[in-house]
Amino acid sequence: MKRIIISITCAAAAIASLASCEKFFDRQPEDKFAAELFFKSETDLRYYTNGLIDAALPSYDDIALGSDRFSDFCATKESTTFLQPDRYSAATAGGWTYSEWSFLRQVAYMLDNMPNAKGAVSEDVYNHYEGVARFFRAMITTKRVKKYGDVYWIDHVVSPNDSTILYGPRQDREYIMHKVVEDLCFACENCKTDGPNVRTGGCIYINRYTALALASRICLYEASYRRFHPLNPSTGNPWNGEYESADDLYQLAMDFSAELVGSGVFSLHGNFRELFTSRVLPADEVIWGRSCSEDLSVGHKVTYKYCSTTSSLLYGPTKDYVMNFLDLGGNAVGGAVSPTEEFKNRDRRLAAQVLAPGQTKVDAAGNTVAFTPDFTWTSTGYFWMKWVMPEYSPMNEGGVDKSFNAMPAIRYAEVLLNYAEAAEAIGKLTPEIWNKTIAALRKEHGGISSSPFPAEPDPYLLEYYTKDVLHPASLSAAALEIRRERAVELTLEEGHRWDDLMRWNVGDILERRYRHQGWRGIYLSKEDVKNGFEFNGKKYTVSTTKTTNETNYKITTPDDKNHTLSHGDHGYLIYNYKLQWDDRMYLYPIPVTAANVNPNLGQNEGWQWI
Repeated sequence: MKRIIISITCAAAAIASLASCEKFFDRQPEDKFAAELFFKSETDLRYYTNGLIDAALPSYDDIALGSDRFSDFCATKESTTFLQPDRYSAATAGGWTYSEWSFLRQVAYMLDNMPNAKGAVSEDVYNHYEGVARFFRAMITTKRVKKYGDVYWIDHVVSPNDSTILYGPRQDREYIMHKVVEDLCFACENCKTDGPNVRTGGCIYINRYTALALASRICLYEASYRRFHPLNPSTGNPWNGEYESADDLYQLAMDFSAELVGSGVFSLHGNFRELFTSRVLPADEVIWGRSCSEDLSVGHKVTYKYCSTTSSLLYGPTKDYVMNFLDLGGNAVGGAVSPTEEFKNRDRRLAAQVLAPGQTKVDAAGNTVAFTPDFTWTSTGYFWMKWVMPEYSPMNEGGVDKSFNAMPAIRYAEVLLNYAEAAEAIGKLTPEIWNKTIAALRKEHGGISSSPFPAEPDPYLLEYYTKDVLHPASLSAAALEIRRERAVELTLEEGHRWDDLMRWNVGDILERRYRHQGWRGIYLSKEDVKNGFEFNGKKYTVSTTKTTNETNYKITTPDDKNHTLSHGDHGYLIYNYKLQWDDRMYLYPIPVTAANVNPNLGQNEGWQWI
């Protein structure tokens, strides 16, 4: 069993006031006094949990950018140092600091002190707010587990004398996730479905449906992690099997999903793009999310970051991402298709997330004009549109840094995908479940007319998820199609794609796809290279020399080490960027700075202290 570490700063934070970690020994009486006056009514409980909601909701950047921008489906000019060769180590790593653990302290503070409200509120009200607190504890603890593996379980406010927590061993991941499941079960059983600040309020407040959705997500993650990782990455040893098995967790994920689906409360929103561009969260599909307000100047810079020539890291969708989208008849589409043709007769979600022919923007004068690509925004020739607001495009200098579209954090679509994947994993995926999950998503969001239960694996997907010829993918046709659907629906949403690669034990895709062939972008035929091509009314030529002509964008040149064409004089636009992967990277290292505080720490398997 591994050990834990917490910095001196964290130790202080464990007993500090809610607002500050300074002078914690002086603040302890103040904390005690405040608790005696607070948590006396439902209003107190509501106010405190409202603060937790604001702190726990993922930020705009975490939702719309997050770790997915460094996944296999998003090329970038400069990747995270975690993936760059010889750039990341325990000596250079950050983390395990106050900011990572302070929220758990806030939750523990509530759970320690909310018994003050017993007798002043009804039992069901009390249990609802306890469920909300345990919802947050489960969510944040799982985030720490995803990053570090073995961590520790915080069920009380840590005191400076608590040597077990501050200087003792890390607790086993299986035990931690067992406690997380207990919290999730409690939240699902006790959180209300109606009443003040429960179902109303723009998909912000926590209720039973939010708890069911989170439980579906977390149980699926841990189930698949155990299934596809035969060893615990923290220790390098087999899972001990003392608590829930992978199949147990799959069953829980299926049950939680089925209960939410069976409630009939949520449905798929008819306009897929509107889910990411509306100023109001579509409450038919969005279970939990973050809103903006132009009146209050509460917005974000996501459009700017994806499209600006000065801010963007040249984020661009890859050909491998685009190839996940079927045609409207439900058939796979090959990669050797020109930029002007590949959007025709295609799953509607492609044009909702990637710039397509015919799309428009609002220019600085307020006129609606063709949205023409700028190759200084992208490494691949494709352009992200999922969160991009055309009225606040970089060409409209009046609003480059402000977008006010709301951002879903949990959608009903994800629950359907979780339902299908969990059912398939334990042999319970029936045509009925397929039709209400995968087929429904393709029809309602994608406009795909036919999605029968798959009989044969798609060769492209099978190759994509196979590590090498010695380790073929043991995946059914249905499992591969579920992975396709997750890619189409969830990429660039709170790191779902990155998490999927990690839990499926296919992180090596990050190296396989890039080190050996680079990021694949648009396909250019010999004619496109010779005569140029047109997109949204603008002519682009493939130049062998750099140019400043605004209509003549350099796509590839012989002297440009980063851009090539896959077949010399034609083929896929390749952005060459070397990345590094090895299996220790399924977890982050425990930083050396943490080990300096706790000599009993222990390191995650494969990482060295230097």
